[in-house]
Amino acid sequence: MRYTVPAMKALVTGGAGFIGSHLSERLLDAGAEVWALDDLSTGSDRNVAHLAERPEFHLVVDSVLSPSVVSELVHRCDVVYHLAAVVGVRLIVERPGHTLLTNVQGTESVLEYASRFGKRVLVASSSEVYGDHPQEASLDEDARRIYGPTTARRWAYADTKAIDEFLALARFDEEGLQCVIARLFNTVGPRQSGQYGMVIPRFVEAALAGRPLEVYGDGTQTRCFCHVSDSVRALQALVTEPATAGGIFNVGSTERIRIIDLATRVIEKTGSSSDIVFLPYEEVFERGIEEEMFHRSPSIAKIADAVDWEPSFDLDGILEDVVAAARIPSLVDE
Repeated sequence: MRYTVPAMKALVTGGAGFIGSHLSERLLDAGAEVWALDDLSTGSDRNVAHLAERPEFHLVVDSVLSPSVVSELVHRCDVVYHLAAVVGVRLIVERPGHTLLTNVQGTESVLEYASRFGKRVLVASSSEVYGDHPQEASLDEDARRIYGPTTARRWAYADTKAIDEFLALARFDEEGLQCVIARLFNTVGPRQSGQYGMVIPRFVEAALAGRPLEVYGDGTQTRCFCHVSDSVRALQALVTEPATAGGIFNVGSTERIRIIDLATRVIEKTGSSSDIVFLPYEEVFERGIEEEMFHRSPSIAKIADAVDWEPSFDLDGILEDVVAAARIPSLVDE
């Protein structure tokens, strides 16, 4: 099966979510017709309200767990960007069953119909699949997976995304499914909500409101943050390049920062007088988080070689963009 580009009809599952809405916008600007499938459980029609008047955009409010809907939309489109998933540590810890069902069964359905109808599919995975790496080394796509106790529900999301990857690669090996996997590392930007625990919007919202910025643990854990416009540019490039089929690619920034330093920088960028407070992990959520990932930084050499991609935003640029958008209430998904 030979994939030809460009593909002018695209299905974006989770298309009204934070990343999905930005991807839908980018694809429309590139001349594609886009179907965004979203049940609006964590996404919002406000995220795509600015696209509603464009005749090439179609919002389908339904679930990725509905086989008939998925079948019809996959058949209609040329490519599928599968982003629909339960997101955010808070929601994952509080609703583990919902996480497992949505992430695994939803992906299984999308892959089945993409294979049946011969459509190219990108599966959005996560840096969570690497688990807890105590060292500050960059993670390449072949890095070992290191998890904590088998009983810790903290790893439920990581497990589901790992299964999603294996399901996609199995169909690539056995059925020739044209799939590519993108492991996203902390994508951030306008329209992202802090409701489900994402740290940058949570910090920015608190700073602008004059509330304390809550740092979990001692704040020495490190993260790298990638602007959503850079992330969706990478997703589009991975789908467009035929040679990426059957591959796994990290998508993220390599600029690392400690969370305590991130809190300080957000206060500076917002001009806030907010304090910083520290919360033990067992007090963060109702049921507690027993495990934390201390360091998570991607190697992006593979995607750079494959599609000549690298981030264009540094952290200061990301924070300035997020703060500017957060000052406009209509751009923030409650």
